[in-house]
Amino acid sequence: MADMDTYAKRPARPPEVRALTVADIRQSLAEGAADFARSPRIGLAIALVFVVIGLAITTSLLVLHAPWLIYPFAIGFPLVGPFAAVGFYEVSRQMEAGHKPTLGQVLNVIWAQRRREVSWMAFVMLFVFWVWMYQIRLLMALILGRMSYATLDRFADLVLTTNQGWIFLGIGHIEGAALALVLYSITVISIPILLDREIDFVTAMLTSIRAVLASPLVMLGWGLVVTVAVLAACLPFFLGLLVVLPVLGHATWHLYRRAVV
Repeated sequence: MADMDTYAKRPARPPEVRALTVADIRQSLAEGAADFARSPRIGLAIALVFVVIGLAITTSLLVLHAPWLIYPFAIGFPLVGPFAAVGFYEVSRQMEAGHKPTLGQVLNVIWAQRRREVSWMAFVMLFVFWVWMYQIRLLMALILGRMSYATLDRFADLVLTTNQGWIFLGIGHIEGAALALVLYSITVISIPILLDREIDFVTAMLTSIRAVLASPLVMLGWGLVVTVAVLAACLPFFLGLLVVLPVLGHATWHLYRRAVV
């Protein structure tokens, strides 16, 4: 069987972007749901990995008596969402080309990305996630100071009922929104295009920014849909991610195919 990582690679040519509409988002979501329905086992298997990771990190924070980090972790999770969706992009890519993907083939493609430009994007995304978590710790030290928040209930009461808590939430969400906007702009298209074409990661990031600027309201709307859906899916012990991640991952692939020609 041909190498599933190379069978559909597109020639290296300067990517061109086009403006998107709300109808493109609706159609991409419909196609994403259809892709998940056509290959549910692969989608569930990949999503299950992130459910387990989410539960493991949450449990570790509780054991380490750092429950206050659960919320910023959940907020920051969508920052690395595009990289987490590489497997879903590959499933949609194979089905688009008329192939029937298997979990083994998809995992091989994901593993092969360590030798390609996607690995650089992973570094960029994880670095921004680290900056986000560091900023949260810094804000807690500067604003909350020596105030006690050893339990999740105490932390929630602190940030929701005190002036320092409201200041912490306000500044934290503003910083988070700024980081999210930057990272979203450079990754929403760059990850799928790096999987699909042989271009460098800088070109991919610039193409992603151009795609956002070509239809800013639509692309920002898509980012809001993804963020709200992922956060909502995290609430019932991350189990909602089993459905939300595959559908959004496949949908993002189809949105990329509409945005870049």
